[in-house]
Amino acid sequence: MSGKLQRSVCVAALLAALPAAPAAAAPEPPESTVPEMLTQLRTLYQQAEEATETYNATEEELKALTAETKKLTGDLTRTRDSLARARAEAGRLARAQYQGRTDFSSSLRLLLARDPDHALDQHHLLRRAARERAAIVARLEKGEKRADRLATASRKALDREQTLAEKQKKARDEVTARLKEVEETLATLSDEEVEQLTSLEETETADAQRELLATGELEPDGTRTPSEPGGQALAYAAEQIGKPYVWGAEGPRSFDCSGLTSRAWATAGRPIPRTSQEQWRTLPKVPLRALRPGDLVVYFPKATHVAIYLGDGLVIHAPRPGAQVKVSPIAANPLLGAVRPDPAARSLRSYTPPELPTGAAGGSDEGYDEG
Repeated sequence: MSGKLQRSVCVAALLAALPAAPAAAAPEPPESTVPEMLTQLRTLYQQAEEATETYNATEEELKALTAETKKLTGDLTRTRDSLARARAEAGRLARAQYQGRTDFSSSLRLLLARDPDHALDQHHLLRRAARERAAIVARLEKGEKRADRLATASRKALDREQTLAEKQKKARDEVTARLKEVEETLATLSDEEVEQLTSLEETETADAQRELLATGELEPDGTRTPSEPGGQALAYAAEQIGKPYVWGAEGPRSFDCSGLTSRAWATAGRPIPRTSQEQWRTLPKVPLRALRPGDLVVYFPKATHVAIYLGDGLVIHAPRPGAQVKVSPIAANPLLGAVRPDPAARSLRSYTPPELPTGAAGGSDEGYDEG
């Protein structure tokens, strides 16, 4: 996809956020200014991003719940099999007792026996059989209670699984609807509108980057190195540059923003949560001044976008539909903060940044915004 067409995909969504064409008798709405159009575009993409992260979170919950349901089902099956064996054993002992029934007690038979030693052996066998019967009855009672608990838990897990599946479908439908609006409006923008919006995006990104660097919040270039796993995660992310953004994707052919960061760190042997919100919520925070390559940079108030820090004020990320994994200025999107997946790992003494392909910084820098 050409750079211009990528920008067209990003810009095309703006008309989807506008109201439908009015009836012939109604006055036409005033045309939007370029800043208003950009705000509408960002709003539409934010709606898609929130739905995407909801989908991703639900997907992870479903995976865990499916595993739990499978375990409960297996435990229930084994418990029921054990119950069946215990019932069969209890029945066998009951039949044996019935067939050997006598009016004499074991003590009386011992007194009247011609062979006291043989009778004593029988007495011990009878006492052992009684203990076995008591143990089987206790096992049956315990097994039946466990089976009841497992059956109840299994039913509840299946109910939760169905609820999550419905939530996942709703999120998927929301994302699909937003992206369909983008596709349907792709051809409605003039070349002049595309150029104006592209220019505005680039200007805003450049201004934001200059303002951030002027604050001194970032260390001077090249003063920090990654940890060993951080370097591995960063190298993996660099290898993905040029691959398309696809919502809900976590590789290897395509990625969304958190799919890229979670797969990069998993490849480095440090699994992290799947979604940008959970990465922000659970991983240790680090100030921007302490950023080292491999750390994760999180954006927007709801933590709906994430990138991996490359160093020198740059990040690697999967920006949005219609774009590809690329290198962007760290301030291309509104910063929320940064997190470090391996806070206990030491920085490397020496480090060579990954080699970047030609055109690694091409295309739109922006992820999602709330407008």
